Formats: sequence, structure tokens, C-alpha cells
Amino acid sequence: MCGVATHHQQKEDPTVVAAADAQNYAQKLGITTDMVVQELGWDEDTDDGIRAAVEETIGGEMLDEDSDEVIDVVLLWWRDEDGDLVDALMDAIGPLADEGFVWVLTPKTGLDGHVEPSEIAESAPTAGLTQTSAANLGDWSGSRLVQPKARPANKR
Repeated sequence: MCGVATHHQQKEDPTVVAAADAQNYAQKLGITTDMVVQELGWDEDTDDGIRAAVEETIGGEMLDEDSDEVIDVVLLWWRDEDGDLVDALMDAIGPLADEGFVWVLTPKTGLDGHVEPSEIAESAPTAGLTQTSAANLGDWSGSRLVQPKARPANKR
């Protein structure tokens, strides 16, 4: 084989690429197998790629607002005209597990329904949440909100 180059055209399999993107979305959101995920604020404009990625990762469908299970992660699709974010966050954290978290997913800057990051930053503490990270998810931006950990009492 000395000096002979062989060229194999490798075409990317679109289903493998889609699966990799799906894995990436779920990974960015910190969602793993067997988590209980609740979806709030679904509408025609939500990103089916993100939704499919989450459902593929958890191995089932996301729960809707009528669920009475303890929730690990809430995906809250939120747009500028959706109302009061503090109220929505208060509702979202009701069934949330102690270690659970909320992703507020908003349309990116320049898209219909865009929400200023300052609105999320101001609403989170009012609802008793702390913003910990952000994620870039195609046409959507995600803000991860957690419940502050209870501090153990000082022992003297």
C-alpha cells in the first residue's frame, strides 16, 4: 500500500446527525435518562427538535401542567406576551423536587416574543429562584433557575 492513497467519501447519515443534535440539546439542559420532565407554555412556535431530544433522552413523553408527580426539570417556554413570569415561575416550582430546576426557554433576540434577559434576572429572585447558567438552543435561549439550597443552621 506504500504511497497509494485511498479516498472513501463518507457521507454523514442525517439520522445520526439529528440524534447527535438531540443528545446535545438534552445534554445542554442537564437532562438525563429517567428524569421526570414537565413542559409548560407549549405553543405552535416551540422547537420540536428540543422537545424530541428531551423525550428521547428521558425515554418517554414530558408531562403537562395537569401532572401531580414530583418533577425533576420544568421546561417553561416563555414569550414576551405570555403574562407575568413571576406567577409562571411560582406555578412551575410547586411540584419541583428539592434538587430540581427550571429552564425558561425564550425566543432569541430579534425573533417574535423575545424576552429581555433582565426580565428573567429580575423575576427569578422574586419567585425564590437563582439563575445559574444559560444555554444556546437554536432559535431559543435557555436560562437555568434553581431553588437555593437550605443552609444548615450554625452549630455552636
